[in-house]
Amino acid sequence: MNTIKVFVLMLLLMLLFMWLGYMFAGQNGMIIAFILASIMNFATYWFSDKIVLGIYRARPVTEKDYPKLYRVVHHVATNALIPMPRVYIVPLKAPNAFATGRNKENAAVAVTEGIMEILNEQELEGVIGHEIAHIQNKDMLIGTIAATFVGAIGILASMARWGAIMGGFSRDNDRGGGGIALLATAILAPLIAIILQTAISRQREYKADAEGGRITGKHLALASALDKLHRSPVRLNLNDRPATANLMIANPLSGKGITSLFSTHPPVEKRIERLKKLAQDHLYRGIAG
Repeated sequence: MNTIKVFVLMLLLMLLFMWLGYMFAGQNGMIIAFILASIMNFATYWFSDKIVLGIYRARPVTEKDYPKLYRVVHHVATNALIPMPRVYIVPLKAPNAFATGRNKENAAVAVTEGIMEILNEQELEGVIGHEIAHIQNKDMLIGTIAATFVGAIGILASMARWGAIMGGFSRDNDRGGGGIALLATAILAPLIAIILQTAISRQREYKADAEGGRITGKHLALASALDKLHRSPVRLNLNDRPATANLMIANPLSGKGITSLFSTHPPVEKRIERLKKLAQDHLYRGIAG
């Protein structure tokens, strides 16, 4: 199912990218956009981990550097029956975490310095379980593809808006809409891209919460961790580059204005409520068994 989602997401975002390229520069623009989208798909698949880790200046760590983190990741990965992912620390005080990589054999888990300061070991295990679940489901590849294309569409749309403004609003060119059509497309394309990203991302988060709880048995610890992350006064503040927000375990955006309508994360209250119910179900099954 996730393989199909990856294919559909890549196809839809590629078509959207090509549509914007066509509106920006006609048939030649569409061809150039297709070539760029193909290169982006290839680069995202093979280098997604390096791209994201580079954005956040994450550094690799060993068991000697962070023994608790390394021990937890190794324990959860063993329980999930996947290879040990590479472990990274992001030099930020804002508490958050993410997974990246194209598959289980080439995966990485990254946490911020801030999350290590506020979570106990049980809560950290719940968070790592959530990220390992993303690795199992190939969700980090979907998220990275979405982040890459949404960012690229945003850049191209910004160029198109300036092109429409500087080029005027005549309607006599071969694309049948001139500057007005280009401007409308430049406004709509990023919104459509974010909607595609959001629709998939929210369900991914619910599923990773459930799967992570199943792997670790730490439903309530994960719920407690999410509550701490939600209440933290320090945020990553990605409002200026929201395309990568979907990769994080906790929504790093301010939640103000239009960003709240297109949040890639479900409301934290609903996530906590679902985790508590899953913990009860797990307990009842244990008693019945």
